[in-house]
Amino acid sequence: MRKILIGAALLALSAPAFADTLQEVTTRGITMNIQGMDIDVLYTPDGKFTAMDGQVTGTWKIDGDKMCTTSNFNPEETCTEYPKGKKSGDTFDLTSDQGTVTITIK
Repeated sequence: MRKILIGAALLALSAPAFADTLQEVTTRGITMNIQGMDIDVLYTPDGKFTAMDGQVTGTWKIDGDKMCTTSNFNPEETCTEYPKGKKSGDTFDLTSDQGTVTITIK
């Protein structure tokens, strides 16, 4: 059940965002905190990402002011809104249907 929740939260990390924040996220990677559990997410330039030591894999793309993802937990594309102007070291919350996830840009 926890893996499903984590997978759902990862998928929630894909909607209206701003290019500067998204550039930082996809270049540096993030650590997301879900229910007290830190999860590293790494993005590659070819539009793929991994999390949970490879247990979660998927694709990402930037579409205007959005980051959209698919993963092995949910093959449907999902998009999430990120705040504008974030950079390496910044921490912020994202809210989705699955709840709030705290993001730190590496």
